[in-house]
This record gives sequence, structure tokens and C-alpha cells, in this order.
Amino acid sequence: MPIKNYLTPEEKQELQKQLKSHEHPDIRERILILLLRNDGKTQQEIADFLGCSLRKVAYWCTHGDPSNLDSLIDERMKGNFHKATDQYVDLLLEVIEKDPQGLGYEFGRWTAARLSVYLEQETGIRLSGSQIRRILKSKKYSTFSSGLSIA
Repeated sequence: MPIKNYLTPEEKQELQKQLKSHEHPDIRERILILLLRNDGKTQQEIADFLGCSLRKVAYWCTHGDPSNLDSLIDERMKGNFHKATDQYVDLLLEVIEKDPQGLGYEFGRWTAARLSVYLEQETGIRLSGSQIRRILKSKKYSTFSSGLSIA
């Protein structure tokens, strides 16, 4: 049974504001579900209008709290657990700029595997060479100008 005008004017105004400005499309869709429900639409009408499943509409009508926008965020939006902390990444970027021989190593170039071993000794966080390369790529780090060998 649809419930018309169950939102307070403040909740409705905030939801309308967030509908226009929120960067995540899934959150905007969930806000729209709550606003359409407030207009007296049935769950089936909302699902047909948005082109999504009735199950999805029913879930967010039940679990979405209009006074708490954080309730519209699901676990998948938080992303995966990242071992590499911001401090780890900062240390990685510092170490790349240093000469390995200056740190007591015999080799003259860093590889991702060597960086992984060194950083594990320094931080206790173990990452693979491919994870190191992925971090460097995400930081748009040029591996050719720094003496880093991506092996």
C-alpha cells in the first residue's frame, strides 16, 4: 500500500538536493525510489518507471532511511580491502626516488619484486610485485625516467 507524504518537508528537500548533486548514480536511483514512494506510487509503478526490478525497489523502500543518506550505501560501494595504506604508498614513492645502493643493496635498479621485499621489511605489509606495479600505475608514475625496472 503506497504511503503518500510520509517524508517531512526537510527530508524531502534534502533528498531532492542530493538527487541533483550526488555523484553516484546508484544513490541517485535510491533517492528517487524514496521520493516516488513519497508521491504515493506503488513499488510496481516505481519499478516500471525506473526500469529496475521490483525486488530492488522493495529492498530500498524498506531499508532506505530518508533521514540518513548513509543507509543508501551498500557494502559493494565501499570497495575491496586495501593492504597498502596511504603511508605505505607515500613510502613507496619515496623509496623509488632513492638509489638502492644508497640503502645498502648491491643492485642498481629497483624492480617491483625488490621494492616489495624492501617495503615488507620496513612496514610489515607484504604485497606482490604486481600489486606494487598497480599502485605505481595508479599514481601515474613513469617507470622509465626513474631507473625502476618493471620486471
